[in-house]
Amino acid sequence: MGRTAVIFPGQGAQVVGMGRDFVERSAAARRTFEDANRILGFDLADLCFSGPAERLNATDISQPAIFVTSVAVWSAIQEDSALAAEIRPDASAGLSLGEYTALWLAEALSFEDALRLVNRRGQLMQRAAEARPGGMVSVMGLNSDQIDQVVHEAACNDVLVASNFNAPGQTVLSGDQVACERVPPIVERLGGRAAALRVAGAFHSPLMQSAAEELKTALAATTVNAPRIPVAANVTGDYHEDPERIRALLYTQVARPIHWHASIERLIRDGIERFVEVGPGRVLTGLMRSIDRSVQAVNISTAQAMDKFRTAGAAAKGSD
Repeated sequence: MGRTAVIFPGQGAQVVGMGRDFVERSAAARRTFEDANRILGFDLADLCFSGPAERLNATDISQPAIFVTSVAVWSAIQEDSALAAEIRPDASAGLSLGEYTALWLAEALSFEDALRLVNRRGQLMQRAAEARPGGMVSVMGLNSDQIDQVVHEAACNDVLVASNFNAPGQTVLSGDQVACERVPPIVERLGGRAAALRVAGAFHSPLMQSAAEELKTALAATTVNAPRIPVAANVTGDYHEDPERIRALLYTQVARPIHWHASIERLIRDGIERFVEVGPGRVLTGLMRSIDRSVQAVNISTAQAMDKFRTAGAAAKGSD
């Protein structure tokens, strides 16, 4: 197999029960959740495994929950020597919150430091969302000029921006709740489709600037190392570099747009031929079909999916 990038999901991938199947069969995954419970001072594992969904979906819980589950899945993969040999990352990336997991994989952040940052990030973004009601709307089937038209018409005197450039024909808008509510009829008139996202606020928009400013303090106090493998940055679509630049981009990311499409295209240009999505959900695997069908996209979100990947790899080797 060619060069591999491991990619990690962001907020919205959470689901009650995530990670339980890995913990039941992997000591490494179990230790990940035990360490997280100790660091956070509450039972995150129980919220992941048993819910309730309303609490798991809250921004201050879903962000550390997704990060820890993704690390647990990767830890279970590494515990299996055959899988660890098969999935050797040449690069990494993560969508929004997932960028922290990618930096952890690249050893730019320790597990404890990354978890504390993610936990703080979730708290700050939750607070900003409560201070000013906002939302996010996924828009499909429109080009960039049409997206600009939607933003112009729907914003009026309120905040509305394009916040996530996920794939060709798929853009997310974020802003004041009233502006988001104006989006669907305009999108439909232009021939596209719109769907409100189940999120607490207007992430990656100016409404999150207060959260970014407070996170900046936490980032300044955190030890950051140069990544051991290339990690694509959400804000630029280019690679993270030195520790100060990493801190600056993680600060900027909170209230600025995510360029996931550009990040993936950069990795493909640099020779990545296989993307392995590790963690809950299948969002990133689905986006890969819209970005570039010529590369392989693999999803490992459940223990069953991990078994399937192992079996497929063994069969391929047996046919050599």
